Amino acid sequence: MVDQTAQTPALTAEEQRKKEAYFTASQRQLIWARFKKQRAAMIAAVVLILLILMGVFAPFLSPYDPTIKGRNADYTNGAPQIPQFCDHQGCSMRPFIYGVKRERSIATNFRWVTTVDAEDRRYLQFFVRGDEYRLFGIKGTLHLFGVDEGKIHLFGTDDTGKDIFSRTLHAVYTSLAVGTLGVLISFVLALIIGGVAGYFGGVIDGAVQMVTDAVRTIPIIPLFMAIAAFIPDTWSSEMRFFFISVIIGFINWPTLARRVRTHLLVERTQEYVLAAQLCGARPGHIIRKHLLPSFTSYIIVDLVISFPYIVLSETALSFIGLGLKDPVNSLGVMLQNTTSADVLLNYQWYFIPVFFFIALVLAFVFVGDGLRDAADPYAGTKK
Repeated sequence: MVDQTAQTPALTAEEQRKKEAYFTASQRQLIWARFKKQRAAMIAAVVLILLILMGVFAPFLSPYDPTIKGRNADYTNGAPQIPQFCDHQGCSMRPFIYGVKRERSIATNFRWVTTVDAEDRRYLQFFVRGDEYRLFGIKGTLHLFGVDEGKIHLFGTDDTGKDIFSRTLHAVYTSLAVGTLGVLISFVLALIIGGVAGYFGGVIDGAVQMVTDAVRTIPIIPLFMAIAAFIPDTWSSEMRFFFISVIIGFINWPTLARRVRTHLLVERTQEYVLAAQLCGARPGHIIRKHLLPSFTSYIIVDLVISFPYIVLSETALSFIGLGLKDPVNSLGVMLQNTTSADVLLNYQWYFIPVFFFIALVLAFVFVGDGLRDAADPYAGTKK
């Protein structure tokens, strides 16, 4: 009879170390280890981090003020200016763009026409002084790049001469800020309402579920049409931004609240909850210290997954004119400029912010899916 134990190869020191690390790892370490194995989620995470950094440091990365103060009146509806190293005059070690001329033309009935001057080189410079801004409450005038004379517009300009590159970076920040505020509001409401319903159950759970179902049945578009009519024109852009964020947060909590309730209905019968109750712990303490931490990773995953939907809500509402409006720079506000046939035919660079919007939403979706699979302890055993 063959000895089965003799056929089992001995584990090497490295394999033994990895095995011990796996069985002693925390939940966070296990999720991170599974998440790193998903290439699409890792790439999306890198893209998402870059977009967040671009939004946070938008005042420094953008060369000009994205509002009407930083507009270039001599280059309205201007095409993107791509830095280059070589032209008909030869090559240069420093990247440059061409200057522009604004003059009246007989061919256009003496209307102003902007033309490119191929003889006028304007060299790209880094860390230049420009428009004043505030970053983390600190005033500054230093920008990442600029040109030695005039202005540079990597993504072109709009019909008022505002730099689309600067507007895009600030729009990413605004959309992220709206999403963050909306997620935080919905997160707090979901934990409180779902936690109370799941822990107590019975009549309280039934009443809470009636409220939850009522909120879920509220039609979004008519609601925001009524809100848009309610908001006075005298409100500042900051007040409108805060109000829209709060409303989006208040209508997005039911889904997460239901998940919290479902989990607590199961967990409240566990022995550790009974032990805490016998020790005299209050319901609020049990929910906050014992029940909610037991599925923190799933809550984080739900937040990441819900983030793009809140960003989509803001973008869609701003796009149809019910959300944020100029002078606020958001992705939805910028997408409003792409609705005319004139833009589609003549000013295609208006669509550049669309690609940032798509990248932002897809990055959140892939990261959320990756986290959801990584947080599932049975993901590796599914066929």
